[in-house]
Amino acid sequence: MRTILSTKEKALRFNLDSSVYGTIAEIGGGQEVARNFFQAGGASGTLAKTISAYDKTFSDHNYESKTSRYVSKDRLKAMLEKEFGELEILLGNKQPQRKHFAFANTVETLNFHKTNKGHGWLGITFQTEPNKKANHIYIHVKLLENDNNLQQYSLGTLGINLIWAAFNYREKPNTFLKSLLDNLDTDRVEIDFIRMKGPDLDFIDNRLLGVQLVKNGMTPAIMFDRNGLVQQPGDLLYKKNVLAFRGSFRPITYVGMDMLRTAFSIFKTDKTYSKENTFCFCEITLNNLQKTGEFNEKDFLQRVDILNGMGQNVMVSSFEEFYKLSDYFSSLKINKLRIVVGILTFTKIFDPSYYNKLNGGILEALGRLFKHNTKLYVYPALDKENNTLLDSTNMDIPIDIKHIYNYLVENRRILDIKNHNKAWIEFFPHDVIEKIKNNDNSWESMVPKFVSKQIKKHELFGYRKELHW
Repeated sequence: MRTILSTKEKALRFNLDSSVYGTIAEIGGGQEVARNFFQAGGASGTLAKTISAYDKTFSDHNYESKTSRYVSKDRLKAMLEKEFGELEILLGNKQPQRKHFAFANTVETLNFHKTNKGHGWLGITFQTEPNKKANHIYIHVKLLENDNNLQQYSLGTLGINLIWAAFNYREKPNTFLKSLLDNLDTDRVEIDFIRMKGPDLDFIDNRLLGVQLVKNGMTPAIMFDRNGLVQQPGDLLYKKNVLAFRGSFRPITYVGMDMLRTAFSIFKTDKTYSKENTFCFCEITLNNLQKTGEFNEKDFLQRVDILNGMGQNVMVSSFEEFYKLSDYFSSLKINKLRIVVGILTFTKIFDPSYYNKLNGGILEALGRLFKHNTKLYVYPALDKENNTLLDSTNMDIPIDIKHIYNYLVENRRILDIKNHNKAWIEFFPHDVIEKIKNNDNSWESMVPKFVSKQIKKHELFGYRKELHW
């Protein structure tokens, strides 16, 4: 079992390690990480320099970056490149026996009037052996405490944890992640982005690392762009119109693609729509990934690879209820939120039994779901018993919330998708999986050609080539 050291003990042990030497650069939240090293004692043997360029002119002069945003990954990378590069130029030949590192953070803590939300970027560039090519780790953190001093304290602890983990836990990724919250907890900080790269870190799949953040309860959601790269949600969705599609995507079928296509066609009719400010993604809940009780890494990567191959961005979240998804996006600086949902799932949203734990019951849930910028696009299904199309106009609604439901419909908060492809309406992922298991090749007509090729090529979801020789 891992022994959790105090922040001071970590800083002291690091200071007493004569094999490491480096720089700490901090902007925006005080010099909290450096302070921990100085207070522990012996910092002169570890720190070559500490710097804090608070004035924006000095920051721009020292750390030229691609963006004007000071609390950003680009600014963090510029800080690390400048400080580590300077360290190597000045001390590389003079200290051939030492491993060098540069730690940096750029942070926005709570202002005096408490009108903002604390968050920041932290990172480290470091060598595992003297003169060896450096590795890089970047994280984004939300500071959740409602007090500036407490946020600064958390920032200092998190910085020490990151430096300690980089040198001690890099070979054990999940231990690395959990150690970032040593002497902290998820009520104080949320880590919603991590990326690790370098010669000693190339064995790590950052997508799996991101999902572990959700699984460990360190963040409720993680995002990957269409290239499979982990992205910080706040940056990726900043001032965007957002279209979210929830599903299992095991695998994505023609119906799934039709849901995205038709929902997007409705979204484009909004007056504020433009291609540049609209972001679409497919969301998989952690509960869906753990249906057997355990997280299946291979199964997860198969789904993401296919979705990325279809040009889709992906989110993995811990949100079971739709109102929690809406709550999450209300905490980000987005414009409009549109959620596309199948009618069979849509009916469950209006089932009061799902909200027994809420003090306000279904009324509270609907209020949190249908915020001022949120609408649901509903994709129909075939009612085989009556051979009719089931949509929002003929679904069964509990009588005691009928008036609320009518209000939402009349105010266009709920919109039916009309231009769906009738030929694909009965194609469901579970049917595809069942047909694959039964060696029934008709599944290939239910999914896009790219998906069927990937399933057969990589033997996904139980498909076996030898059965088709």
